[in-house]
Amino acid sequence: MGRRRAAQDARRAREFEAFVAGAAGRLLHAATLLTAEPPQDNPRARRLLALSLARTYACWERLRGEDPYDRARQYLATRFSRAAWHQYGGLAALGRFRPRSHGPLAGLAPQERLILVLRLYEGVAEEQVAALLGLPRERVHAICDRATATLLNPPREPAPAVLGAKAVSP
Repeated sequence: MGRRRAAQDARRAREFEAFVAGAAGRLLHAATLLTAEPPQDNPRARRLLALSLARTYACWERLRGEDPYDRARQYLATRFSRAAWHQYGGLAALGRFRPRSHGPLAGLAPQERLILVLRLYEGVAEEQVAALLGLPRERVHAICDRATATLLNPPREPAPAVLGAKAVSP
């Protein structure tokens, strides 16, 4: 019985290693977009990925035909959502917080980033995102539209002050 179990464990490890070799890069990129960290310095994204992969490995035998990438992505999204909830103070913060990050999605709130990454980068259907986050489909659609509009039309920076100009009084 010991040899059989050892063979099963070895097979499980090889299958998981092959999965990680194929999926880790894309999952890390998604995590980096979520955390709005620069790709070359992304410790929060790497931690999200490690936790997601560990959770996926823990239930590897129970996947039974399920797509392990979908499961890993789901763990990544829920872990990010929970971390944002706890780190930034609840539901109101998920909608309003703007992190001091430098990634391409840094100007978006965590919930906006999460929905945008799942919908546009990962191609997850609106209904699936809504079910994953416990939101109505219409809300997911509105948040995705708002986030997309923000990315395409970022708020303008204030005009630079002109040196040596005198203020004109009315």
